[in-house]
Amino acid sequence: MRFAVVGVGGVGGYFGGRLAAAGEEVHLVARGAHLDAIRRHGLRVKSVGGDFDVRIPATDDTAEIGSVDHVLFCVKSYDTDSAALALRPLLHEETAVVSLQNGIDNEDLLADVIGKDHVVGGVAFIFSTIAEPGVIAQTGGPRRIVFGELDGSMSARVEGLEKSCRTAGIDAQATREIRRLLWDKLALICAHAGVTSTIRLPIGEIREVPEAMAMFRRISEEARAVAAAEGVDIGDDATGRHEAFVRSLEPGVFSSLHEDLVHGRRMELDGLHGSVVRRARKHGISVPACESVYGILRPWALRNAAISAG
Repeated sequence: MRFAVVGVGGVGGYFGGRLAAAGEEVHLVARGAHLDAIRRHGLRVKSVGGDFDVRIPATDDTAEIGSVDHVLFCVKSYDTDSAALALRPLLHEETAVVSLQNGIDNEDLLADVIGKDHVVGGVAFIFSTIAEPGVIAQTGGPRRIVFGELDGSMSARVEGLEKSCRTAGIDAQATREIRRLLWDKLALICAHAGVTSTIRLPIGEIREVPEAMAMFRRISEEARAVAAAEGVDIGDDATGRHEAFVRSLEPGVFSSLHEDLVHGRRMELDGLHGSVVRRARKHGISVPACESVYGILRPWALRNAAISAG
């Protein structure tokens, strides 16, 4: 199979790197200093599961790659529209564009640009970021991806992707329930990112404070209620599962939202808490915890966006 990774950040860099290290044909689509470093020195991954370096073709022009079988689409949610416009040269009739992004709006945005038949939903469970140009630092999490067709079918292309990932040592699973999992992960991310970003401490310190974990649970419950209003049941046990997950993490783990906040980078706030707040208003649901996180962090999101643009 031929793979392209669009967005070589913590998620795309780690999983694309693992596939390439296992011998799959992988092409990276990156930009700026990160692209230059990968071209000069290869991609370096520093991981709690073991470090590795790999030489991978990299470009900022998808036309140089041509059609592939799978695209791992890993850009930040605020770049979905613009990055989707560059996907056409990568597509043949059966190409799967697997969104491994945060939020629940990305698949629909992709479908509007490239057609719904190309879009596969996906969730990634990993804490990973760009440590410096050409270097990915994977600091925690289960290093797992789950993906599936949006219509709930089990297609040959998602089964093939699962096989390739597992051969590369990636914990991967094809599923018929990707829409439920997208909402479930949104609730988890909103809770974890919400507390680490507003409190500005790692999860290990936060989970020792009952009042802070009460806020975590409220955010998760609010997102679950909005999911139910949207016709998606993530389960009565969702908040308990989310709390158990963060209690299992390495104590020094933050969230990508926190990392973007403190490093002056654009933030995915609108695609996370903003999405929950907007949908809650549409359904007349009260979500005070999510509104509080959104209100506290939005001035920073606007400030960082202005810095990034200027």
